[in-house]
Amino acid sequence: MTARTLAILLFDGVEELDAVGPWEVLSYWTQNHPDDGWRVVTASVGGGAITAAKGMVITPTTALEDLERVDVLLHPGGRGTRALFKDAAHLERVRRIAGTAELMTSVCTGSLVYAAAGLLRDRPAITHWGSVDLLREIDPSIDVREGERWVDDGDVVTSAGVSAGIDMALHLVGHLVSPQRARDVQHGIEYDPAPPVWDDEGDAR
Repeated sequence: MTARTLAILLFDGVEELDAVGPWEVLSYWTQNHPDDGWRVVTASVGGGAITAAKGMVITPTTALEDLERVDVLLHPGGRGTRALFKDAAHLERVRRIAGTAELMTSVCTGSLVYAAAGLLRDRPAITHWGSVDLLREIDPSIDVREGERWVDDGDVVTSAGVSAGIDMALHLVGHLVSPQRARDVQHGIEYDPAPPVWDDEGDAR
């Protein structure tokens, strides 16, 4: 059986955790449960290494154009999306993938690219809290679901900023396989957020 492909798009200025957080979830899943029939890859246009928003240099698995088929695309956000949502060639690239993909997913400001490509027209969606006005500006028809960690609208799933991509990736595992598989992955990566909360005196509690 040929594994279906879930591709995480990499580009200069990508927010590190937008890509690496979902990668941790999805690679743990696919490597530990190969019989589920999925593989996850990272891909950049041209296949070259990229420099992420805070300076991390990442070499992708492959060139995006060398993938015979992308069944699920995950488009992260980050400063680099400010150029991409105005890049006609990139928007056409995204539309072309959407034409054959099972699912189009995004983290953070990746949804700005989807909005500019017309993929979110008359749909519910979310982005980073700091970019919700821009999302509405790009496409006023979008039902922006402020405060939600991710929004599943069937063949398009968007998520809020940065760490929300981890939650969305776990949701994808549940969607593509089963809720139990998602729980297994969550347990495997020991993802159980309990950050410290500081009181007014600066003490953790």
